[in-house]
Amino acid sequence: MLTDKVQFNAPIPGESLTAELGGRPWQTPPKLATVDEAIDYYMERMSSEDFMEQVVDVLESGVPVATIANTLQLASVMDGIHTVDVGTLVVPVIMEMMMLLADSADIEYKTGLEEEKEEITDSKIAKAVSKYKKSVKESDIAKPKEVETKEEPEVEDEPAGLMARRK
Repeated sequence: MLTDKVQFNAPIPGESLTAELGGRPWQTPPKLATVDEAIDYYMERMSSEDFMEQVVDVLESGVPVATIANTLQLASVMDGIHTVDVGTLVVPVIMEMMMLLADSADIEYKTGLEEEKEEITDSKIAKAVSKYKKSVKESDIAKPKEVETKEEPEVEDEPAGLMARRK
């Protein structure tokens, strides 16, 4: 019989790629439920000497404050510290603390909230011109090709098809 060969207790395709409900830290109740608790958590964490040094190094490399703050709160969400909505509400406080650290260390930083204006510099123009020259042959640039046109006599289109009338 055919049913004797079928295994009904085999794993479902993709089952190895999933976890049980509640098996991940972000699927469990958060450790910090309110915004005030989360702010206290971040203030304590950000007041350590190691954290301050790391933030200063990252800000000196040009990473915007908003990027660091969002990464920090997202990591805490993934660890089950707080929920996504609490993290979103805490981001401005984290940014202010980081900007205070940068100001106290006399570091110029980007907030990540300003609009970036892309400046066209001579080097960008030269790079674009050289890229264009590589993609186009010199003969194509030197002189344009003339296109010859031949006039063809007009031919009347005769109806063709299944329902066309025959002459």
